[in-house]
Amino acid sequence: MKNYLTPQKRTSLFFILLGLLLWSCNSVETKTTAPAEPSMAVKGTVMAELTHPPKVPQPVGDRTAKVMKLSMEVVEKESEMMDGVTYTFWTFGGSVPGQFIRTRVGDEVEFTLKNHPDNKLPHNIDLHAVTGPGGGATSSFVAPGHEVTFSFKTLNEGLYVYHCATAPVGMHVANGMYGLILVEPAGGLPPVDREYYVVQGDFYTKGEYGDRGRQPFDMKKAIDEDADYVVFNGKVGALTGDNALTANVGETVRIFVGNGGPNLVSSFHVIGEIFDRVNIEGGDMINENVQTTLVPAGGSAIVEFKVDVPGTFILVDHSIFRAFNKGALGMLKVNGEEDKKIYSGKIQEGIYQPEGGTVQTMPESTSAEASQKTAKTLAQQLEHGKQKYMETCFACHQAEGQGIAGAFPPLAKSDFLNADVKRAISTVLKGLSGEITVNGDTYNSIMPAQALSDEEVADIMTYVYHSWGNKKTVVSEAQVKAIRN
Repeated sequence: MKNYLTPQKRTSLFFILLGLLLWSCNSVETKTTAPAEPSMAVKGTVMAELTHPPKVPQPVGDRTAKVMKLSMEVVEKESEMMDGVTYTFWTFGGSVPGQFIRTRVGDEVEFTLKNHPDNKLPHNIDLHAVTGPGGGATSSFVAPGHEVTFSFKTLNEGLYVYHCATAPVGMHVANGMYGLILVEPAGGLPPVDREYYVVQGDFYTKGEYGDRGRQPFDMKKAIDEDADYVVFNGKVGALTGDNALTANVGETVRIFVGNGGPNLVSSFHVIGEIFDRVNIEGGDMINENVQTTLVPAGGSAIVEFKVDVPGTFILVDHSIFRAFNKGALGMLKVNGEEDKKIYSGKIQEGIYQPEGGTVQTMPESTSAEASQKTAKTLAQQLEHGKQKYMETCFACHQAEGQGIAGAFPPLAKSDFLNADVKRAISTVLKGLSGEITVNGDTYNSIMPAQALSDEEVADIMTYVYHSWGNKKTVVSEAQVKAIRN
């Protein structure tokens, strides 16, 4: 094709096009990017909702960042470690763990810490969500009868522990001074049906596990990391019986799990469930289809799972002797229709007893030791029996003797139990297998022989017979010994 543009015309056209390009660039409005996200801008004030365990405050949703004002009181109080055992706890807000704090990333938190006038010691607070000296501890040291206010900005989303950091730090933490603060992302966490607050802690007492009366703190045991109690939410049985967590079939449950320590790592597990999602150590990293998750001392995790079938699901520290011998055990009771395709229940049962199997029993006291014992009053039997029942029996038969449907028969108003005292004692001593009928329902399971002394069996049986509508039979050590022999 013939080119009709001369060199002079081509040069002129080039400069015309260049001029048009420069004009268009100068006419476009220049835009700059703000150094911070719009969601981090703080507008307005909100009062914090604080909750005691196992409850949590309402989700923050899609609200903008605000100035959040909160006030928390330190309370030193004597309370139950387990039935019959008391301990002087040091608390944030009157509970162990302390009150749950729920914020949003970008909030400016104005925190007022009060130390009750009746307290004996100064305290402070170190929040792991705080970017600043001591996590706020250097600004919050407060004597009894005083209060102090400091502020911080929530820069990082996640689930964080807070605790007292007054010397000796370990002692303050070991006495129950810890809790959780949640910093939600912009837009909030995805909605679920149920949310709960569970924190594990280890406690160190002068007496051994179950020794009755008021128990003081034992510093040597704490240094040796020899815990007498490992519990959820500050007490043996805090999440059992009437205090169990609840849900319905088909719902998704989210548990904010913490570990106040001060020493032991938690292997958090829900028997009969698998965690669909776990926020590892309370941060952004997600793990899926998890059986047991490690929660470090001074750390946390967020676990979520959908409940597909009804029943009682047991929360434990899977360092398993802690669960069944030191108290780290809770319950989630799920109501709803069964789904036999997911879980059929027992289909068939037989007896399998390999050769050489024996049942361990506790050594008996000598006749001289027995003669030195002072006879107990009924009240003493009932007190000791309740304590041993909670240690030995409640996981299967539950705190109010109601049992677990389809698995463990009820002890409450039990026709099987009340019909034959000797048979009941023999069942505890020697075990029982096969089909039985209790209150009109058939159970076909195995109860193993219990490794208990005559005194313990007598007291447990007396407590059971005096509880939940049973016939108030008193069982003696002599009765138990005769049946054992």
